[in-house]
Amino acid sequence: MCSDPAAGSTRPWAPRARRSSNRAAERMRCVDTRAARAAIRDAVGNWSTLSYWLDLGNNADSGQFILGEPLNERNRRARLRLRTAAELFHEIADPNLDNDGEPSCSSAEALERQEPFVNSTLAQHALALLARLFRYGTVCYHGGFISLSTGVSGRLPIDASLWRRLRRRCKSEKSTA
Repeated sequence: MCSDPAAGSTRPWAPRARRSSNRAAERMRCVDTRAARAAIRDAVGNWSTLSYWLDLGNNADSGQFILGEPLNERNRRARLRLRTAAELFHEIADPNLDNDGEPSCSSAEALERQEPFVNSTLAQHALALLARLFRYGTVCYHGGFISLSTGVSGRLPIDASLWRRLRRRCKSEKSTA
C-alpha cells in the first residue's frame, strides 16, 4: 500500500486506539467563510475531545481536502498527529481575509463562476482517502490538492518536516504582512 518509492514517505499512518465513548469523535461540516473555519478551529482545540477534522475547501476551479487531528485534549500527546488544514495553511482560517469579494459558495452567482464538478471531484478524493483508512486501517497521505484548470492533482504526505516548513512559511508571511 505505501511502498511506492515515487510517492515519497513509505511510512503509513494508522489511527490510535480510542477509548470507548458514547460521544462521536469525528465531525464533518460545510462552511464557506474563513470566519466559520476559524470558529471550527477554535471549537475543536484545547479541551475538545474531537479526534478528526476533515476539511474541504475550493475556489472556482481548484481546492484541497485535508484530514487532520486537532491539537486538543484527546490528541495532545500523540507522537505523530496529522496536522489540520488550519494549522498548515493559516490563511484559510483568517477571518480578516473573508472580504475577498467572492460570493458565498451557496449563492447562484458562485455556482455560475465555479467550474462544473469542482465540489464533487474534491468530495470523491476525500471519500477515497476515508475509504482507504476504513478499509485498510492506514493511509500514506492525509490530503491533497486538485486543479481542474490544469488537470493537476497532488497529495499531502504525512511528513513532519513538510509540516514544519509550512508553519515557518505561514509565520514569515504573517510577519511581512
